[in-house]
Amino acid sequence: MHGVVGNSVALTNSTDTATTRTMLLLLVAMTGVAPISLYMLVPALPLLTKSFASDTSIAQMTVSLYMVGIACSQIIMGPLSDRFGRRPVLLAGLGLAVLASAACIFAESLPQLIAARFFQALGGATGMVVSRAIIRDLYSRERISSMISLVIAVMMIAQMLSPLTGGLIETAFGWHAIFYAIAAVSLVVAVAITVALPETRRVRLVAGGFRGDVGSLLTSRAFIGYVLCQVLASQIIFTFAGGGPYIVVTHMGRTAAEYGAWFATTGFAYLIGNLFCVRFAPRHSLEKLIWFGLVLQLLGSLLNLIWGLAGLNQTPSWLFGTQMLVMFANAFVMSNSAAGAISVRPDAAGTASGAMGFLQMGLGSLLSQFGAYLGGHFTTPAPLNAAVFVLSLACASTMVFLIPRRDVVVSEALIESAEEESGLV
Repeated sequence: MHGVVGNSVALTNSTDTATTRTMLLLLVAMTGVAPISLYMLVPALPLLTKSFASDTSIAQMTVSLYMVGIACSQIIMGPLSDRFGRRPVLLAGLGLAVLASAACIFAESLPQLIAARFFQALGGATGMVVSRAIIRDLYSRERISSMISLVIAVMMIAQMLSPLTGGLIETAFGWHAIFYAIAAVSLVVAVAITVALPETRRVRLVAGGFRGDVGSLLTSRAFIGYVLCQVLASQIIFTFAGGGPYIVVTHMGRTAAEYGAWFATTGFAYLIGNLFCVRFAPRHSLEKLIWFGLVLQLLGSLLNLIWGLAGLNQTPSWLFGTQMLVMFANAFVMSNSAAGAISVRPDAAGTASGAMGFLQMGLGSLLSQFGAYLGGHFTTPAPLNAAVFVLSLACASTMVFLIPRRDVVVSEALIESAEEESGLV
């Protein structure tokens, strides 16, 4: 009898593990469609300029308007997934991505290609916003940040490889083949979602629809605090990425390849930070992990500012050495504050995720330009270092002044209690 029970428990555990792995693969795939599609085309931009006999700045719009499409997708698809369900919105978005990829293939002018890329992003980015809502649907508040970190960690590896993949495809088959590949990937992900992803949307406990969701979120200090903390932390990445090339290439006199190698170290530090977050998140509260990240982030940005004011970080090793510490800490801040934001109203997780993603991408386009200004108009990295430090300080301020930690926990407990009484859990 004991052996039968033991075999039954082992079978259950193996089934749960297989289900978790399948869900993780689906989450990574749906999240990665838009960013991978963005970076796959980058190596082919010079060829697009030549093929359409156009200016480089116009060809660059296939990237910049793609990012606008990602931002718009966040604010549109999140609320739709709360109202109509995760599956139908995901499938509709991926279907749009497939159709837009076909339009890219047959585009006869660069404006047509740019327009098609916008709709490709609008549909493909659905997975970015809905995946966070699905994680909130399936996992407890304590596990959300570890799942978000795990998805980000796996996706980042794919993102790092996507420019190389795009370059190889373009070299072997031409730039049109990149869009055939994107269409195929979108279609495969859609089929996988159809077969393996159940509907995860929670039954709504609070009536009111989109307006009610937005109203309740905007009046929640906890939601505003978590969102601002996550968005401000993400702006550190955009600001530094905007100014870094000018500092390293223009002022330090290094090659673009050397800058790319140094910048990759910050991406690697961010990846390691996410992996550490996966390990520690189940054993510590969101608030503790956010504060751990904030302290390290402030320390790294302060050190970088001190090096800048002292004139020490005139070489990439000084500049990127402390920035790696900032990025390691940034992973803790972003994943855990995102988990907090989508936990304030679990039945409006799509709307919360969409608002957060929209602000992140929208402000990111402005802060990357601001970073480029700081990097290009000053001969020292100190102004860029100061901007990063101010953003780190602003992140910490949201935790101090906006987030009522007890209220968030009580809110979560009340919702889960109501679900249990309703027989939903």
